Amino acid sequence: MTRSPSPSSSLDSEVDGGESPYLRFEKFHHPIRAPSSQPPSLLTGSIILLSSLTFLVLGGYATLFSAFLPRTGIYLLDVLADDRHYKYFVVLLIPTTAYFVIANWVGWQYYRNS
Repeated sequence: MTRSPSPSSSLDSEVDGGESPYLRFEKFHHPIRAPSSQPPSLLTGSIILLSSLTFLVLGGYATLFSAFLPRTGIYLLDVLADDRHYKYFVVLLIPTTAYFVIANWVGWQYYRNS
């Protein structure tokens, strides 16, 4: 015997296990990472802040101040001061990378929501 469709078997009908198809998508959680309830540690914030300040000081010295200041005698800083090309490459790589990451994220959002 075949079952005839009832008036309640439209889009809001129950499927697999008695759930509405809309509830099935609301219960979905991404399997990659569960949301964390605790914020990052103070050590993590300190490391990020210290590395950002170090990069700012080294990048500022390499691109701006090395032309006006005498050599320091520190090998790494003198190499940065003598370089004429690649010291700008590292500093300009950051906004370029940020642009491509944001463009990739926007494209991924268009793909997921289309």
